[in-house]
Amino acid sequence: MSMIDRPIYPFSAIVAQERLKRALLLNAVNPRVGGVLIRGEKGTAKSTAVRALARLLPIQRVVADCPYSDPPDDPQRMCNRCRSRWENGEELPVAERPTRLIELPVNASEDRVVGSLDLEHALAEGERRFEPGLLAAANRGVLYVDEVNLLDDHLVDLLLDAAAMGVNTVEREGISVSHPARFILVGTMNPEEGELRPQLLDRFGLVVEIGGLREVADRVAIIQRRLDYEADPVSFAETWAPAEHLIQSRIREARTLLPSVQLTTFDMAIIARLAIEMGVDGHRADLAILEAARTHAALEGRLSLAPEDIRVAAELALPHRLRRQPFVDVQIDDDKLNSILQREADQAAQQGVEKKKS
Repeated sequence: MSMIDRPIYPFSAIVAQERLKRALLLNAVNPRVGGVLIRGEKGTAKSTAVRALARLLPIQRVVADCPYSDPPDDPQRMCNRCRSRWENGEELPVAERPTRLIELPVNASEDRVVGSLDLEHALAEGERRFEPGLLAAANRGVLYVDEVNLLDDHLVDLLLDAAAMGVNTVEREGISVSHPARFILVGTMNPEEGELRPQLLDRFGLVVEIGGLREVADRVAIIQRRLDYEADPVSFAETWAPAEHLIQSRIREARTLLPSVQLTTFDMAIIARLAIEMGVDGHRADLAILEAARTHAALEGRLSLAPEDIRVAAELALPHRLRRQPFVDVQIDDDKLNSILQREADQAAQQGVEKKKS
């Protein structure tokens, strides 16, 4: 069996690292969560988890000849060319394929990322033509940036802008092109090799800090599973296939349920108070917690937010946004977080009792 044919290590076979897996699943269900940055020392399954997640995502229907993998039945999410063809009554060619995982090299140029002028076509035909880049290939897929802290800050800005807006706009040599760029952004980094600027860190919806496991049983499980996988990858993947199918079902069902999850003014007030009392600057934290909380509710099969949804979201969306001193890692105060949520729940219950009395 060649390396190309070898199955990807299963997502469900990763030992522990529950916070990492939860953050990835939240983004898989709802890219509006804003991406996830995974910070951790080498050898902690960061890349393994990202590649395994991509294999869990649903098969996609795409316009077969579109470089942006447009959906064939949703003109609002099509590029200009496909929308024009659709409006003119043309039958678009349809293909099915797995969700793409696009890996961005650390040494990638701006033209390689956003797209560029096709010089060969310009010289041969005498006309300008846009050559799509990695953001085009990543549309409706996963864009994975390993060692994102080593990427040029300008390129990180471009990635985060495209991820936030869902559109990539390129102006080159008289060409102005906009195309859809809706993708799940995942970055990984080892803090020992350098940090991201706080302004860039703040723009990732979620950040997960992971480290090596300290329980003997967990480390033994990692060794045993890895040996089993290396000995027979196909058999190992088949053993974990039922667990993988369950996760796939959860993702599909949560995506279906997500638009029906109800948000109340009370939910928003809790999140706003939480951000204020935890000392967070700006408003990105509020929005990230809101999106992550409603997505967590959908994953749990709920149509309204519970305190647990907000707590889970806050644990992932707040730590990297808290004010910090240079060279000092910031950890969220779990006791303070739980105290705020409990107080708000108690106040809501009291208000409900008073309304019934009146």
